[in-house]
Amino acid sequence: MNVPFYRLELSEDEIKEVNDTLRSGWIGTGPKTKKFEEEFKKFIGSEYALAISSCTAGLHLSLIIYGIKNGDEVITTPLTFSATANVIVHTGAKPVFVDVERETGNISPSHIESAISNRTKAIIPVHLYGMPCDMDKIMEIAKRYGLKVIEDAAHALGAIYKGKKIGTIGDATSFSFYATKNITTGEGGMLTTNDINIAERVEIMRLHGLSRDAWKRYVESTGEHYEVLLPGFKYNLTDIQASIGIHQLRRFNELQKRREEIWERYDEEFSGMEEIELLQSVPPDGSSHSRHLYTILIKTEKLKVTRDEFVKELNKNGVGTGIHFVALHLHSFYREVHGYRRGMFPNAEYISDRTISLPFFPYMKDEEVEYVIKTVKKVILNTKK
Repeated sequence: MNVPFYRLELSEDEIKEVNDTLRSGWIGTGPKTKKFEEEFKKFIGSEYALAISSCTAGLHLSLIIYGIKNGDEVITTPLTFSATANVIVHTGAKPVFVDVERETGNISPSHIESAISNRTKAIIPVHLYGMPCDMDKIMEIAKRYGLKVIEDAAHALGAIYKGKKIGTIGDATSFSFYATKNITTGEGGMLTTNDINIAERVEIMRLHGLSRDAWKRYVESTGEHYEVLLPGFKYNLTDIQASIGIHQLRRFNELQKRREEIWERYDEEFSGMEEIELLQSVPPDGSSHSRHLYTILIKTEKLKVTRDEFVKELNKNGVGTGIHFVALHLHSFYREVHGYRRGMFPNAEYISDRTISLPFFPYMKDEEVEYVIKTVKKVILNTKK
């Protein structure tokens, strides 16, 4: 049997909506995108939701609109995808990494405070794998030092922190709809905020800084010329993508229910194994994990192989895997340009050296789940000291 790391299955509703869009004669940003934004805003409970081309685009726009520039510093975690730090670099600011909590993999509030300087302008917490960060402490620190909080919620759609949905807490939050996320539009994202100023600026800057988007220029035309208000970007979402997103969002609870079932089955089998460590996945009361990625930490000290060798054995046996993530400060760019080195963030390195993401998606069949469990156990048995 072969179990891929991820497999997508679209419903007839999504396919029909895309066909409707194709037949409508309008496939760019238009009424379907607006509809998706409205439904997403209601789902999250934010004042504003703006569809964008990616979570990366949302993070980048947020930093620019909040005035992050050359010479500034932005604090974030090294245990994340490269986009989180890359967008900081693109503004001319310096990404300041701080270590993570050993139990969750999320950015450590105590380390945040110790890294603040007079150049610090913002914090980007990442809700790793779907586990909410300690937002009370992060928001308190940000308020005390006058910093913006821009949440990277690429993994965290549907996550709740103490009764508040992720997407309603920080100054701005960016979600991802990449193919493997909890809902998808193929590529794409959404920025949520309760700040009218950033919402209005994002609406302009996501489409070249124009005063009127294409739908208003061509379909609702009044004959007025558009004006370039700001030097914006091509960061808009299309109606084709939004057509998929509308129905993915409506199916969210159904998809999450299946994620929960698979998560519980994995936990049942892996939680008692001495060669495997699981990160904390039960948030505080009134909170919930979005169940985006299911990861195990391989206790390499108990095995005859490294994590990468373990992964190769899983792959040979037909089990797809992911690595989320090799800590950013270990990558050549951040070592050579920003002076980071191994040993600076021991908790992030501990997780980075051991983490393996297993196949985990709502379309998995029961027999596929059982095959993954059986194969992980088999490889452990064959590689243990």
